[in-house]
Amino acid sequence: MFKTRAISGAIMIVLLLLFLIRGGDLLLFVIGAISVIGMYELYRVFHFEKKPLAYVGYATTIVYYLNLKWNFLPDVKFLFLISLIVMLFVFVFSYPKVHAKQLLAAFFAIFYVAMMLSCVYETRMLADGKYLVWLIFICSWGCDTCAYCVGMLFGKHKMAPVLSPKKSVEGAVGGVVGAAVLAVIFGLVFNGALQMEMNQIMILPIICAIGGLISMVGDLAASAIKRFYDIKDYGKLIPGHGGILDRFDSVIITAPIVFYLCAYLL
Repeated sequence: MFKTRAISGAIMIVLLLLFLIRGGDLLLFVIGAISVIGMYELYRVFHFEKKPLAYVGYATTIVYYLNLKWNFLPDVKFLFLISLIVMLFVFVFSYPKVHAKQLLAAFFAIFYVAMMLSCVYETRMLADGKYLVWLIFICSWGCDTCAYCVGMLFGKHKMAPVLSPKKSVEGAVGGVVGAAVLAVIFGLVFNGALQMEMNQIMILPIICAIGGLISMVGDLAASAIKRFYDIKDYGKLIPGHGGILDRFDSVIITAPIVFYLCAYLL
């Protein structure tokens, strides 16, 4: 299991490097595809991944990502309004085959998966975005790794004993501090390319500390859904890691935080 997890993790990192460095349409397509797959995994939890209600969600996501490229919608809220109305039509005329919780999950997934993940692309499109986009993964995966190491060594106090018994308060603190330290190192290494003042460089660890703290909520939220529905993983797409939502659960919630903090603070 460890070998499989390590190999698939290495491949995923290489692909991530390729997509983020390239950016542009390739990254938009990849994030869009990841979003649709993630929505499929979430819809499968509620047992309607191949039903009309799900197809409305997929279609809305595709249009949303196309609009990020061509900006043909005067107001993106119009898209979500139409999507909700169509979902209500499906709900009403499929009653009682469609459960109310499926309707709620269908609309929720558009925001939780598609819209929040799109902030990876939007961060990459910022000025200096080819560097700043890495803060998302420092906040999420970097924080998670640091939290795991510190928790294994020093963890004594359970952070969420019912939801995630292995996570500790010490690990959480280590994860947040670790993300901030990684951001400092990142800022110093790429200072020349970023051409930032020292006061801006020192904002990076603040961004990553906030993002790291919030990333734990994303991780626990995804775990809570799995526990409610008694499933181990959302999928099997990534060997040793599970599905898209298993690997990107913290990235989902971190991406919009990093995007807006970078857009307004740097």
